[in-house]
Amino acid sequence: MAVLLLEDVDADDVGTVGGKAASLGELIGAGLPVPPGFAVTAGTYRTFIEEAGIDDELFDAVDVDPEDSAALREAEARAEELILDTPFPEEVREEILEQYRAMAEDGEEAFVAVRSSATAEDLPDSSFAGQQETFLNVREDDLLRRVKECWASLFTQRAIYYRQQRGFPHSEVDIAVVVQRMVDADKSGVMFTSHPSTGEPQVTIEAAWGLGEAVVSGTVSPDNYVYDRERGEVDQVTVADKKVEMVKDEETGETVQLDVDEDRRNERVLSDADIGDLVELGELVEDHYGAPQDVEWAIYDGEIYMLQSRPITTIQEDAGDEADGDAGGTGGETPRKSTVGDAASGQPGAANGGSADSDADVLVDGLGASPGVVSGAVRIVHKLDHLDQVQEGDVMVTEMTMPDMVPAMKRAAGIVTDEGGMTSHAAIISRELGVPAVVGTGNGTRVLEDGQQVTLDGDKGTIRAGESESAESGEEFEPVEAARPETPVKPMTATEVKVNVSIPEAAERAAATGADGVGLLRIEHMVLSLGKTPEKYIADHGARAYQDELIEGVRRVADEFYPRPVRVRTIDAPTDEFRELEGGEGEPAEHNPMLGWRGIRRSLDKPEPFRQELAAFARLYDMGYDNLEVMFPLVNDAADVEGITGHMREAGIDPETHRWGVMIETPASALQIEELAEAGIDFASFGTNDLTQYTLAVDRNNEHVADRFDELHPAVLRLIGDTIETCRELGVDTSICGQAGSKPEMVKFLVEKGVSSISANIDAVRDVQHEVKRTEQRLLLDSVR
Repeated sequence: MAVLLLEDVDADDVGTVGGKAASLGELIGAGLPVPPGFAVTAGTYRTFIEEAGIDDELFDAVDVDPEDSAALREAEARAEELILDTPFPEEVREEILEQYRAMAEDGEEAFVAVRSSATAEDLPDSSFAGQQETFLNVREDDLLRRVKECWASLFTQRAIYYRQQRGFPHSEVDIAVVVQRMVDADKSGVMFTSHPSTGEPQVTIEAAWGLGEAVVSGTVSPDNYVYDRERGEVDQVTVADKKVEMVKDEETGETVQLDVDEDRRNERVLSDADIGDLVELGELVEDHYGAPQDVEWAIYDGEIYMLQSRPITTIQEDAGDEADGDAGGTGGETPRKSTVGDAASGQPGAANGGSADSDADVLVDGLGASPGVVSGAVRIVHKLDHLDQVQEGDVMVTEMTMPDMVPAMKRAAGIVTDEGGMTSHAAIISRELGVPAVVGTGNGTRVLEDGQQVTLDGDKGTIRAGESESAESGEEFEPVEAARPETPVKPMTATEVKVNVSIPEAAERAAATGADGVGLLRIEHMVLSLGKTPEKYIADHGARAYQDELIEGVRRVADEFYPRPVRVRTIDAPTDEFRELEGGEGEPAEHNPMLGWRGIRRSLDKPEPFRQELAAFARLYDMGYDNLEVMFPLVNDAADVEGITGHMREAGIDPETHRWGVMIETPASALQIEELAEAGIDFASFGTNDLTQYTLAVDRNNEHVADRFDELHPAVLRLIGDTIETCRELGVDTSICGQAGSKPEMVKFLVEKGVSSISANIDAVRDVQHEVKRTEQRLLLDSVR
């Protein structure tokens, strides 16, 4: 038989119907509420490729070096071509359609979810979740093609890579397909029946309006509910601002994303009664399997439906071990963006035991800029010469951080600032280092006392008195460099997704994201951390020593990413930052340094340090670092480029053979892009922070107008879109490395416009990868339809 009903399969049928279908059959057999459906068996897939005679060619095509990105792309394309271009055997075609038609109600054809179910999926020690495809709201006209697309998704770049890394031969892994009635969910989400890192009896539920794909994919920030199974009560409720929901369009039947009504955006999705019902079902699932489960669920018209269940593969024998990068995988299109298992705490509200965690003990609060919960002694830093007082495990508290504070930030267990927002230096560097941080408290340096023991919650944005049992102890705090994160298997996309790096010390964490390269390595942090202006450092130590400092920092990043490209930006520090350094007494006092003597204008006006930067790059090229690309900031026009190329040639860098480009940070550079392209640039990268403030005349650091700062303003988007279009016509790559590149709305816009790459903050790379993949797939489907 080509198909089997879900009610007729169980856990013993994994080899026949795959992990997903077998799990659904188990749930049905256990009496749990599961929507009806059937599975196109793995044997049907195997017979399809063997009888068509494409099996040998298929497996040969995907037998490639998994580290060779070009080979992976070619393998995926060839596998897809072989499967999609091979017609269905007539008897298989009829059997699938007959079973589908039997699901009709009242003469109306059924809307179904078509989901891949590989035979090496949802295993206790290997979650292949997200490797293959899922299609929602499918009807008869598209059903057979969707089945074949699920088969073809067994050979996506990501799946090929993952199997080879895990030692699963391609020829021994088959794929089944689940066809299951859609649930037009009013609300849906995911549930961990036990803590995903420690296995403790604590249920965590994420919930949002509409179909669960929005939660699974990370499109919406869901509500988060924590239920203590031992005490039998809801322990924590975090209501999110749920801006969008995915629903079925009643006219077209397609899955669409809509804005949530204002009155529901901040409304709680689940009542305590809903939570109780879900927990009860979750415990039944866990008891049935004898292991903690990751469950997808939906509620329609008051009825709960279980859509999928798999073992949680991230529970550590030692609760202190770092959770696996595939935590809480999902059988949907992408791995789930989870709000649990993060940093030191495990989930929002982890600090819940002891007096240190009562609301009355909150001393100051601000923006949770970098996640995690840590305890340590406060060290107030008012001046740079106080930095030595910050020891490993301390909580560093200062008005605002600067680049030369990075060594102390690396030692600190946590960071608190009076000023700054989510895009401030403190926020960016803390996230890159993986150090919990709270910024913008307004009064941290005044309220907190030196030596005081506190608990910092980088998720909630609070600093509490005393030490929390659930936090990392300052005395036991492990330096960031001590543990290298495991590189996750990333979604493969045509649009490259790169990562921004501010300091060389963050290179390991950045590389572990699986990014396609570095879209922005800021050289000024290496320079400013020297404590002297470039001119002063060169005068005191010599030009060669200055070059050596730059080379050491750049090499650290280039080594981590080789052969992936690393785009290094020449120095772009404003005068007020130079003025704080030794030798900075003569720096001009500018009313608005961001509009002043910085970027390429400073480099061309005062060329000696600029020459040494270029000399350092020339030496790096001679050392074999052919993955380096040089990027120049605050370029306005072709005259700037002419000055740049002159200095490049003087330094021994041939602009014709090495890749280099410019930042598009001013309306002038956007409007002059044709001239810049003619001058020889290879790429143009948008710096959205500056481009936005210069386009809108809004100083983002000015509290009186900061609320008008909007990277998604139509004028800004028009400049970006027109520039991308022109660059595509002229063969110039485009990218974005500003903060806006981490926003889903901007990602969608850029991919639709055809941007070459997007560079995101370290903590946002995974979300951006999945957003890019979703957008590319939607565009592809739209073109097919």
